[in-house]
Amino acid sequence: MKKLFHIIILIHASTSFVFAQNAAETLMNKGQGIVLGGYGEVHVNLPEDGNGKVDVHRLVTLLGYNFNDKVQFVSEIEFEHVVEVYVEQAFLSYALRDNLSLRAGLMLIPMGIVNEFHEPTTFNGVERPGMDKSIIPSTWREIGFGLNGRLDDASLRYQLYLFNGFKSDGLGGSHGIRSGRAKGAEAMWNTTNISAKVDWYGIDGLKLGLAGYFGDTNVDVNANVPGVGISMIGIDARYAMERFGMRGQFVTTSIDGSEEYNLAWDSDLGSKMNGWYLEASYNLYSLEKEEKLDLFARYSNYDTHAGVAGSLVANDAYNRNVLTTGLSWHVAPGAAFKMDYQILGNEASDENTSVLNFGIGVWF
Repeated sequence: MKKLFHIIILIHASTSFVFAQNAAETLMNKGQGIVLGGYGEVHVNLPEDGNGKVDVHRLVTLLGYNFNDKVQFVSEIEFEHVVEVYVEQAFLSYALRDNLSLRAGLMLIPMGIVNEFHEPTTFNGVERPGMDKSIIPSTWREIGFGLNGRLDDASLRYQLYLFNGFKSDGLGGSHGIRSGRAKGAEAMWNTTNISAKVDWYGIDGLKLGLAGYFGDTNVDVNANVPGVGISMIGIDARYAMERFGMRGQFVTTSIDGSEEYNLAWDSDLGSKMNGWYLEASYNLYSLEKEEKLDLFARYSNYDTHAGVAGSLVANDAYNRNVLTTGLSWHVAPGAAFKMDYQILGNEASDENTSVLNFGIGVWF
């Protein structure tokens, strides 16, 4: 089946997409005064076995104030599934000089593609890739401070931040460190973690990224329970030329102290997690049209038990593969109808399941 997946990817050619700024950066370049924006997505998920589901997955309001050319504030308020409310970003940016800014507040961790560029019209597929939920716990944001800048002569963009660490409780095998996101909600800061990313854009249409995140989970000083150390390294690539596009990424995470953690918390956290995907896309419409119809295919594999420590036995069900193919109909810049078909499998079973997804996405 895996060989078939790779053959299908080669057959399905795919999207042209533009390397644009994300929603926060777009607000910061809208001139002085109050600036507004938003994005949202509505999903329909129809699995072959089980009940179908409809969901206003997220509706996001962006509100910012650009004090002048050097000072901007950005906030992002998200409603998920109609009933949950989150602050996704809230940071202040100050330009120290041209192409170098100090940022502080609640910010996105610069890891991978989707965590920074998660507006629904910037990626193919109704749902975000599975590895961008279980390996990179998107949307991953924490409170911190650091530098954001560019070296145009070298075609480099760089980011370097210090953040509060993950929560120690709730980590586990299936979704790794996802439940440890503090999200800026009365979070502890007993440990300082470092996050850095460099993007290279020296060839037209090509963008390459290298990112790292290193540190420990927060441990309550009044509780005698262990945390873990986290080391994450990721590479990503995006290419777009006329009607054709490709993207892909690989992320590996090492977790130190997982054996002691599992004994204390009765958990099944792995000592290593790996994930990757490749995607190709092709715009079926001519370049003269404002609308785009992107045919795409993506194959992904992610394993939250790529390594285990102590007596823990690796759960092959956590080694997952997903083939996603479908269409993204961009009827206007920032507005898209989406559909895709997914085949989901794992190494614990020879049987695959499938799901048909429909959705709309907007960003303005």
